[in-house]
Amino acid sequence: MTQRRAYRWPQPLAGQQERIWYGGDYNPDQWPEEVWDDDVRLMKKAGVNLVSVGIFSWAKIETSEGVYDFDWLDRIIDKLGEAGIAVDLASATASPPMWLTQAHPEVLWKDYRGDVCQPGARQHWRPTSPVFREYALKLCRAMAEHYKGNPYVVAWHVSNEYGCHNRFDYSEDAEHAFQQWCEERYGTIDAVNDAWGTAFWAQRMNDFSEIVPPRFIGDGNFMNPGKLLDFKRFSSDALKAFYIAERDTLAEITPDLPLTTNFMVSASGSVLDYDDWGDEVDFVSNDHYFIPGEAHLDELAFSASLVDGIARKDPWFLMEHSTSAVNWREINYRKEPGQLVRDSLAHVAMGADAVCYFQWRQSKAGAEKFHSAMVPHAGEDSAVFRDVCELGADLNKLSDEGILGSRLAKSRVAVVFDYESEWATEHTATPTQHVHHVDEPLAWFRALADQGVTADVVPVRGAWDGYEMVVLPSVYLLSEETTRRVRDYVVGGGRLVVTYYTGISDEKDHVWLGGYPGSIRDVVGVRVEEFMPMGNDFTGVPDHLDLSNGAVAHDIAGVIGSVDESATVLATFKDNPWTGMDGVPAIVANTFGEGRSVYVGARLGREGLALSLPEILESLGMAEAGGNDGRVLHVEREGADGSRFVFSFNRTHETVRVPVEGEVVVSSFADVDGETASIKPNGVIVTKK
Repeated sequence: MTQRRAYRWPQPLAGQQERIWYGGDYNPDQWPEEVWDDDVRLMKKAGVNLVSVGIFSWAKIETSEGVYDFDWLDRIIDKLGEAGIAVDLASATASPPMWLTQAHPEVLWKDYRGDVCQPGARQHWRPTSPVFREYALKLCRAMAEHYKGNPYVVAWHVSNEYGCHNRFDYSEDAEHAFQQWCEERYGTIDAVNDAWGTAFWAQRMNDFSEIVPPRFIGDGNFMNPGKLLDFKRFSSDALKAFYIAERDTLAEITPDLPLTTNFMVSASGSVLDYDDWGDEVDFVSNDHYFIPGEAHLDELAFSASLVDGIARKDPWFLMEHSTSAVNWREINYRKEPGQLVRDSLAHVAMGADAVCYFQWRQSKAGAEKFHSAMVPHAGEDSAVFRDVCELGADLNKLSDEGILGSRLAKSRVAVVFDYESEWATEHTATPTQHVHHVDEPLAWFRALADQGVTADVVPVRGAWDGYEMVVLPSVYLLSEETTRRVRDYVVGGGRLVVTYYTGISDEKDHVWLGGYPGSIRDVVGVRVEEFMPMGNDFTGVPDHLDLSNGAVAHDIAGVIGSVDESATVLATFKDNPWTGMDGVPAIVANTFGEGRSVYVGARLGREGLALSLPEILESLGMAEAGGNDGRVLHVEREGADGSRFVFSFNRTHETVRVPVEGEVVVSSFADVDGETASIKPNGVIVTKK
């Protein structure tokens, strides 16, 4: 296992006290210099103390091969630093300039049909190209040599959102790199044949040179699932190797500066194995953009909790989010009043010690001109900028009160998230295309919140086995090592919830035989013989199943053929006798060793889980785990001195009255009256005990 890099956080400028970092991406090269002084004025007004500079500036910095122009960048960095605003300086390698791609078109990535990605947007480079690596590292060296010792640069922002557009490359460079990756992972071609099950469809290979990327195989055909899973692993590793090369080049010249790159962690974001990448950064950074609609706050809190899990509860950096609308959805909804402040404080509640936006000033040209910013097209006389200033004051108040010495308090309950299980369930030949791993963890997080439990979201490699209760929500892949951890956890007294689609295959996506959930059947006390998918694409097929406890299952259920003597059925399915599902167990409790488990054999959604949870918690001996008002999301940060910061977020569209414990530090869209507070929709209060 890779050793995790030592945690290092950007330090304040000389003479300044440490505070929550606040700011955003700043692109001064998009504006005439007469705007720069106004930018600095407005930044100071808003309380901004850090900006990220140069992310997409390669063409402006290296104007032609080997010709560098640092003068403009020097001038703006000096202006910022002299005003007390620190710089998170980018390596500027995210998108190559036109002169490079014209001279070396071989650096452009290819799609699965072999078509070349042409310049015209961003990230049009292949991570396995030795030519592109040479040019990118040359720029990194030039940047590091020029800015080493600069008193205003506090961190390196390495590239930007790796894999956002170039996650998969099917070029000849990628083919050779994939062959080498397979040889390093498996050692022999026979081991690859075994892992990929190439005896099926005569896919056996005699040599590593016969390995090709999962290119186009014809419409309606099915790619080898083992190869596809490994190609996703390889693609994450290939981008990570490129990041490490950039990181090490910068670190060699500027060893005192911490380095990071911005992840894209969200409830549905599985571009890269971000938990694996978390080992390679000095501090974890994330870009998160809200999901419009009723899941807005819950999805944000879920994602932020997962980032905290990836960071192993060290402080992390919110590198990008939006003040209001984004520009890249079919319909780009604005944020409601209150949500700019509330969303940022929700990230802080979950462990962020930095809050930054894309971007500082809204662009007047280019593909992102309708993406919201801290200074919108309307200028400083706008609701958005007034909220930006309010948030800056709130973050300063929290800093004054000592929140930087605190960490997100550990919950009693962990919900496990696994990137590789999501990749495996994305295959096109599964029991149903309507079920993936990513759907279930968020449903559990929300249902637990409805019961007053704010769970921690923990990566499968994380220390989930240190929690009182653990949920394995559709964790499709259970390796032998993870299986051992599950068994040891329950034998030792842990309380475990396992759902449908958990433990179907091992890490090679080979099905655990003998009935589902494979390697942990005895732990949960059930044996599932087959799946029962549900839908409405054919007339007369089942589209749901009722449960005896009032919940309703959709999309998929497991046909439990038997339960162990140690198990107790908590709920059964109710259906017409001819379907074979009437009376079949749906939720089953079991004892195993010193611990207890519950198996949830169908997709119940947030509503069905919330309805079923009281009995599930009681059967696990965790009935008292809730107790908080489910209308309010409660999050705590704990200081080393015993202080506690309690964040209370209204999850509803109605005003909610809550008791006030401690001193109110920050309130937004809330009225505090003595020992109680009325939190309005999109409102939050923060108290200190």
